[in-house]
Parts: sequence; structure tokens; C-alpha cells
Amino acid sequence: MTSPVTLLVIAKEPRPGRVKTRLTPPFTPREAAGLAEAALADTLDVVARTPARRRVLVLEGTPGPWLPPGFEVVRQCAGGLDERLAAAFAHCDGPALLIGMDTPQVTPALLTVDFAGCDAYFGPAADGGFWALGLAAPDPGLLRGVPMSTPRTGAAQRARLTGLRVRHLPELRDVDTADDAELVARAAPDGRFAAAHTRLAAVRR
Repeated sequence: MTSPVTLLVIAKEPRPGRVKTRLTPPFTPREAAGLAEAALADTLDVVARTPARRRVLVLEGTPGPWLPPGFEVVRQCAGGLDERLAAAFAHCDGPALLIGMDTPQVTPALLTVDFAGCDAYFGPAADGGFWALGLAAPDPGLLRGVPMSTPRTGAAQRARLTGLRVRHLPELRDVDTADDAELVARAAPDGRFAAAHTRLAAVRR
């Protein structure tokens, strides 16, 4: 049976100099973009293997060969990240779970959510942000105005869910820095991201 949940992935086209700039240095912009592409490909593969009503890529840029079949592609709106996340939920007319492209260690089990008896899912990130947000009744107003990319982003977003029945997902680490990349590659050693990281690490030895 098809899950009634829409799975949203918000992402940037992995172009050198436009993604994962905090990986540079030690990686070059081209290498950082390669790691971003591998992370995105791993993430989309997991979403493709997770039961869902719809699978939507909310993209800044142009789709590439890393996009598997079965996804709708929606262009990100203008504005800050809070506005772009809010607009992603505005495309949904039922329960939805949103993730980014920064946690390639995610699994279908983590993304298989059931909103029976709950209003929201929240997945905290190790850097103080969040890697997943699910809403049984998508309300863009729950995201607009949340300060993004700060150590308090996760706390601020979680506070917006006060009064809702919330289930918490495990804490995961985003790939932002070179240290993050190494730890995430270890956590998911069989994916494209780990393979790409291993190749780049070998070049630097």
C-alpha cells in the first residue's frame, strides 16, 4: 500500500563554488561539489526506496543525471531559507516530511513515518539545526521567520511546534565541514558519499 506521506527533499544543484563552500579548504570547489553530488544522489536513492504518496525535489538549479525517476521537481522560491522551506510545504495537500541533501546516512526506515496520533516529526541535527521536519497538516507559517543557519535554529523550529503532538527522530550530523564529511562517511560506508570521500582522502595521503 502506498504511504499517504509526501517526501520533500530541498537541495541545490551541485555546482562548484555554489555548494558546500565550508568544505573549501581542504577540498577544492570542484571536489566539494562532487561530495555534494554524491550526498544528494545517496539521499534521493533512499527517498526513492521509501514508501511515499509523492516524492518532490525542491531544487535551486537544474536537475542532472543524479536525479532518479519518480520525482517531481519544483523550483525553489526566492527569499531566505525559512521562506524556501515554507514554500516547499505549501506544495503539499497532506502529510509531508522534508529533509535536506546534507545527511546521506539517512535510511528508508528513518523516513518511513506514520502520522497516526501525532501532528509533527522533528529530527535534530548535531550542529544545532534540524535535518527533518514532518507536518501532518503542512502550515508554512510554522517555518516563516525561524532564524536559519545558527546554533539555535533547531531549538527555534522545535519551539514553533509547541502545542502539537511531536515525535522525535534520531539526531543526525549534517555534512558542513571536512570533519563532518569524515564522520558521515564512516556512518554510511557503503554509499556514494563514502566512496567519493575515500577517493579524495586517498589523493591527499
